[in-house]
Amino acid sequence: MFKKKSASRAARLTAIAVSVAALGAGVPAVASATPVTVIPGLPPVEVPDLPTPPKLPTPTTPKSKETPKPKPKSTTPAKPAIPAMPKVQTETGYVALADDATHQIYWWKDGEFVKQMPISMGTNQHPTPNGVYHTMEKYRDMYMDSSTYGVPVDSPEGYRTYVEYATRMSWDGIFIHAAPWSVAQQGVSNASHGCINVSTENGKWVFDNVGRGTAIVVRNTVGGQYVPGS
Repeated sequence: MFKKKSASRAARLTAIAVSVAALGAGVPAVASATPVTVIPGLPPVEVPDLPTPPKLPTPTTPKSKETPKPKPKSTTPAKPAIPAMPKVQTETGYVALADDATHQIYWWKDGEFVKQMPISMGTNQHPTPNGVYHTMEKYRDMYMDSSTYGVPVDSPEGYRTYVEYATRMSWDGIFIHAAPWSVAQQGVSNASHGCINVSTENGKWVFDNVGRGTAIVVRNTVGGQYVPGS
């Protein structure tokens, strides 16, 4: 009786051992085999690898916008705009405008702007009259003498001055001429007895280029009105 039970138990243990061995042979090692699903009574089924999900971008903190620094204001004075050419008759194609508001003289040739010069005209005591002048005779150099218009040379307001590149604008003694002694005032203030003072270089340009009969318009002085022929 005892022997039969022992034999029966041994047979069952042998069957279990065989089943476990069979399962071990059908299931691969986890470390190296392709994953499989084992269903009792069916052969093992391979499970495909799932795709790796894409990595989400790492959120970045937006950079704060820096407030642009204001540009420093220029301390250089703005250059005056070129005015319109005066509508006057001229015999040479040249037209000039001497503007006391800007202390500049502007030159045009055949309607095209060609040159700008700083000037100094007559002071408030001896202002340059406003109006339309026309160039006359020229002198490479000369002495300007106050006695020619009734002011003695030896009087407080008298003078006798050597000048170069003088172009006459009126018969009462108004010229445009080189005046190196007033370069600091040219473009800034008035310092003459009525003439239009320019630098030596600019006086030479007028002397060399501007012919007789060129219209020169004087504007914005405190003087009266020029009467042609005077």
